[in-house]
Amino acid sequence: MDLNAESLRYILGLKLRQMRHEQGLGLKELSKATGMSMSYLSEIEKGRKYPKPDKILHLSQALGVSFEHLVSPKVEENLVPVRELFSSPFLQEFPFHLFGLGPESLVSLVTEVPSKAGALLRTFFEIGRTYDVRVEHFLFAALRSYQQLHQNYFEHIESAAEAFLSGRGWLDRRTLDRDDLAAILEGEHGYEVDFEILPEYPELADLRSAWVDGEPPRVLVNPRLRRSQQAFLLGRELGYLELGLKERSTTSSPIRVQSFDQVIHDFEAAYFSGALLLRKGLLLADLERVFTLPRFEPSALTDLLDVYDVTPETFFYRLSQLLPHARGFRRMFFVRFSYEAQSERYRLSKLLNMTRLPVPLGVEPGEHYCRLWPGPRLLAEEPGAEAGDVRVSASRSTFLADGEEYLIFTFTRPLSLAKGVHSSVSLGFAVDDVRGKVAFLDDPTLTHRTVGITCERCPLQDCSARAAPPLIHDGDERQRRREAALTELERRVHSDRTEP
Repeated sequence: MDLNAESLRYILGLKLRQMRHEQGLGLKELSKATGMSMSYLSEIEKGRKYPKPDKILHLSQALGVSFEHLVSPKVEENLVPVRELFSSPFLQEFPFHLFGLGPESLVSLVTEVPSKAGALLRTFFEIGRTYDVRVEHFLFAALRSYQQLHQNYFEHIESAAEAFLSGRGWLDRRTLDRDDLAAILEGEHGYEVDFEILPEYPELADLRSAWVDGEPPRVLVNPRLRRSQQAFLLGRELGYLELGLKERSTTSSPIRVQSFDQVIHDFEAAYFSGALLLRKGLLLADLERVFTLPRFEPSALTDLLDVYDVTPETFFYRLSQLLPHARGFRRMFFVRFSYEAQSERYRLSKLLNMTRLPVPLGVEPGEHYCRLWPGPRLLAEEPGAEAGDVRVSASRSTFLADGEEYLIFTFTRPLSLAKGVHSSVSLGFAVDDVRGKVAFLDDPTLTHRTVGITCERCPLQDCSARAAPPLIHDGDERQRRREAALTELERRVHSDRTEP
């Protein structure tokens, strides 16, 4: 796509609409003056058409401006933010099609009142600069919205994974070894699989894998990972191939994000790998047996990790794909925290939120996430010592934000590639959605807690886990009291004026 031409098309439409409005011309009058149809002029203004030079000349003559002025990308000062939007990577890369839209839909909104839109966009750009919001942030946000739109379940990938397993007679296998997947990559796709070279580059030692195009293509897997983690990465590599995904990241965690196709293809390849390692039919049957237990038994979940030989994160993320679709657990969130004991700080490193809860977004840098959340609490109490040391809990949490209660499962473990860093992954389901479907929901041994989002926003006065004063909450309360006092003052003055 010629991005410059696309931008010029939108900018011409913007300028044409503005000039027509300034001169009080309707589309009908401009149509008569130029000999162009009203529908064609409307298409130009919406950025869908770029007229040929002779038609631009007719437009310039009808509007009383020069040809050069009309085709120039220069705009008035108040429209500069709109021009920046049209030429921005955001407009070029944002996946409007996933939501049934096109870039022209946004253009139509902007060009309705372009000067006011310019002021609004200037505000957004300023916010973006202040909070360092980059294009990739929008792209990942679009991906999360796309997942929510489909309840994080994608039948075409499920079918592709099942066909792959069926073709090899693996549908009934609960475990796939990395060597089985490496053999397919090397034997059927001409890959070279390397488990040695990556740590030789200190700057890349924390990468799980890297892919190098060429003849033959090579996938480099970090040898410090567990075999099950290596199997996931090789399964993801097969996902790119089996699903025909061309645009992709070359590293396990993308160092550069260049397009939405890259973002969604990475997601789809990882989804495919999860479907290989955790077969839908087998896993749902195993979970049914867990959910019918009258008491929560931690070993019931840890045993499944061993049965399928996967990490807690892979296991829970696979459940986030299957349970909303198969069991109706629609209000669900998946959240991952990392914790370094020396700093005593918890970092939110992954989130998929299919609830109305602010879990836990909209917080300022430096805020302290609620220590009563199952993830941070379990990390603080017993983070585990070695790579294979996995802890699990189940609890019920009521959120101060809206009073809703969630059944939350949490795993913690030390990370393989980050010494001294531990990770927790939590999967939460609305109690109302799981009632009658999870037998141990009312198990009296489950911990019940009331939780907030961050300490700075929490109204609880006697919280034993508080790590910071409730500065934001107190500030909001002061503002509320001031507004209430002002309202009372206005009522009193009004009452005095009306008394005889």
